[in-house]
Formats: sequence, structure tokens, C-alpha cells
Amino acid sequence: MKCINKIIPVLFVLLVLTGCKGKKFDIPYDIDTTTSAYSFDTSNVSMTADSFASGLCVVSSDITDGTEVDMSQATAAGLFNVSGCNTMYAKNVHKQLYPASLTKVMTALLALKYGKLDDILTASDQVLITESGAQLVGFKPGDTMTLEQALHGLLMYSGNDAGVVIAEHISGSVEAFADLMNQEALKLGATNTSFKNPHGLTDDKHYTTAYDLYLIFNEAMKYEKFKEIIHMQSYTSVYHDSEGNEKELDFSTTNQYLTGAVNTPENVTVIGGKTGTTNAAGSCLILLSKDTAGEPFISVVLQANDRDVLYVEMSELLQEIK
Repeated sequence: MKCINKIIPVLFVLLVLTGCKGKKFDIPYDIDTTTSAYSFDTSNVSMTADSFASGLCVVSSDITDGTEVDMSQATAAGLFNVSGCNTMYAKNVHKQLYPASLTKVMTALLALKYGKLDDILTASDQVLITESGAQLVGFKPGDTMTLEQALHGLLMYSGNDAGVVIAEHISGSVEAFADLMNQEALKLGATNTSFKNPHGLTDDKHYTTAYDLYLIFNEAMKYEKFKEIIHMQSYTSVYHDSEGNEKELDFSTTNQYLTGAVNTPENVTVIGGKTGTTNAAGSCLILLSKDTAGEPFISVVLQANDRDVLYVEMSELLQEIK
């Protein structure tokens, strides 16, 4: 069972805040428990630590009964009612898989958390990614752009070079940024995740799960700029090369629900999301959608056989939103 009631970090904070250093307490905690709060006694003072999962959807095993979802050709998938804290569908949501460019949700989250939209970024030689099939905005060494421009290239066009520029700006290097990604993932309870880069190009030690992606995406939704960018269909802007000459950014979203190439199921509105594709990861997609009452839902499909299958099975998942 993949229980996400992470009580230990919460207890540590409580102990520090109450000055209880150097003391040991027997905490009746079992990783398989479903209890939502734990009480213990320190110097005759009773304290309760709320579950780490408070306000989150929880799932420990597959949830498929009572649904009409086929999902026979994708390895993992999940549908989460954000406001209701309810997991509506789950298939292999704790299975570690390559996330491809869904990685960029974490990159964007950290950019918004630790950077400023008007920060000026300068591209290094590391933007010259030569891996076959790598999606690139086209940044060259010495190019300068704002963090906001880089975020559009990252989330809408899925530029791997945009991920590198952001990583180096926030942490100084791709390696240091990957360390930060993993630290922040643990804080969110994404304990089945290991990031090695900011873009999702294949690395044996770069993986996550459908559930961990839900946790990360759910956190990113706290930033209005994130929701704004993933909702946009197209974007045009101007940045500069190393000599100050203007260069144009002009691209459309890779999300086929937003472009109209794929129809959204009845009674559901797709706000936006992130696509991802590599040979190792297959076709992947995570979405923010809402029902007719405006209630938000996060859905994720990982390792579909191809793009057509991805959207067919994601649509089946969205049809569970009534």
C-alpha cells in the first residue's frame, strides 16, 4: 500500500516549534494505517498532528469498479476530484514510469516559487540539446529572455531548451536544479519520484508516478500564472540574441483539446495541462478540467501507445466527470 500520510515530517515541525528537542516519543504509527490524525503526549501536553494527506486525494490501490473507463492501452491513469478530495479512478497510479515532458510541471512550479516573472535569463551552451526528436524553442547561447517568456516556451511548446535556461537561472546548473526538484517533490509527498533533469528527456534514474504527478500539478495550480499559461492556445513575443537583436517567439500549444483537434467530452471543460512524449515514456498527458458547476479535476494518463490512443483514453477518463 502506498500510503501518503507522511506524519514524520509534520511531527518534526511540531517538535521544533514546541521546543521538544532531544526527547524521544513512541508514536503509534503504521505505514499501512488509514487514520487521519495521531495524538501523543509530551510533558503532559497533548498534541495532534494532522495527516499529511489533509486536503488531498488519497489512493492506495486501483479504483476501476463502477467506472466505464477502458484504459487498456495505457499503463497508468488517475482521475482526481480536487475540491472533493476524492480519487475517482486509479490504475497503477503508484507505478514508477518515465514522465517525459510532464516533468516540466515541476520545473514551472519551482520557477514560479523561486523566481520572478520579469527576471532576465541568459542561455548557456547547455541549450544546444542534440538528442534526436528533442522539442526545442530554438534558444541559442547568449540569448536573453524573461522568465515569463521561458515559461511559455516550457509549458506551451514543451521546449527542452527552455527547461535548461530556467534550471540554470534558478539553481545555477541543471544538476543543482534536479536536486531542488527532488527536495520539493519530497515536501509534497511525491516519494516515488526521482528527477535528473528539468525537461524529461530519458534517463534511467528519472521517473515518477501518476499519483506523484497529481501532487505536483495540484501544487502548481496554486499559481495563477501557471493556470493562465496552460490555458493559452497561442503565444507571440520578442526576446533578444547576444548582440541585442530581436528574435520572435511564436508558437501554439501542444494540447489538442485546446487546439480543437480533439473534442472535449460533454459537460467537461478542459482548462489546460501538459503533454509529453518520448520513446521510453510513450504518450503522456496531465490535465486540469472543470465540470458544469466549475469544480476542478486533475486527470493523468501515462505511457499510452501513441497520441491517438492517449486522447481516446483520456476522453474516456474525463467522461467519468458527471
